[in-house]
Amino acid sequence: MKAFAVVFALAFPAAAQDMRMVTDDVGRNVQVPADPQRIAVLHDKNLGTPLIELGVIPVGSHGRTTAEGEPFIRGSIRVTGYDFGNSGITYLGGNPIDLEVVAAVRPDLILTSTWQNADVDQLQAIAPTVVIDTGKRETIEVFPLLAEATGTEDVLARLQTRYNAQIDQLRALAPNDVTVAVMQGVDGEVFVQHTYSALGRVLRDAGFAFPPAVDAIPEGSFERWSAERLPELDADVVFLTYRNDAGQTPADAIAAMEAVLPSFCDILHACREGQMVILPRDEATSASYDALMALSLVVLSEMTSTEIVRRTE
Repeated sequence: MKAFAVVFALAFPAAAQDMRMVTDDVGRNVQVPADPQRIAVLHDKNLGTPLIELGVIPVGSHGRTTAEGEPFIRGSIRVTGYDFGNSGITYLGGNPIDLEVVAAVRPDLILTSTWQNADVDQLQAIAPTVVIDTGKRETIEVFPLLAEATGTEDVLARLQTRYNAQIDQLRALAPNDVTVAVMQGVDGEVFVQHTYSALGRVLRDAGFAFPPAVDAIPEGSFERWSAERLPELDADVVFLTYRNDAGQTPADAIAAMEAVLPSFCDILHACREGQMVILPRDEATSASYDALMALSLVVLSEMTSTEIVRRTE
């Protein structure tokens, strides 16, 4: 209770500002500042990066730490150019967040995630708090509520228009009968999502077909498959990813698949034909329109630079 009292005492007097109502993802009606100036964001990759892309630099953010203990905003430096070291953004801790550090940055708005374990009532005692369900809102689906909460709907409209133009170009230039699959090896199994974050969004928006077994996975869900199911992932073009934030390289993506089955490349048509694309995971899974633009160009290049050898049934 003592720590909570300290947190409450440090709370920013948001009530002095003009306010408006926002309904968050857990059904709470929250009075938020009409023009928030000091935003604390409690999920780096899924809320912090998109917030920066909307043109809002938070006063503090959740983050991760390196093996040496240095904090970083996962994926942000490569997508937005911002991290703790070059932005003035205060590192607020991990999960759960450090409530006293949150209060110390004197936010007038807190944006938190259903993934974040910090108590929402205690956050609300510091500043108006909007909860965003980052489990259901994958990649750019977090943007509408973020934009509403921060008054940046005009920026979001421009980002969406730009992305739509990229998808229109991809649909116009790439062959529309190419099949695709996205996967990663994890602990001797194959991790498969219905829609693999940002990369999957680009591929589905562009109209590429996925294997039926992938389409059968419920939207927003993932499964882990054993090696016996690898043939169900066969496609004309296959995408793998690797943890670039952890210092991995494309060789690690291959090694992770070989841990599933050493001869996996013999099974997958795309691998045999040299039509396997290996991408850094931070960008492939980023909640970022800039990442979507980059991925759209990668996919366009892969689909149009050489003739794709189709699978035979």
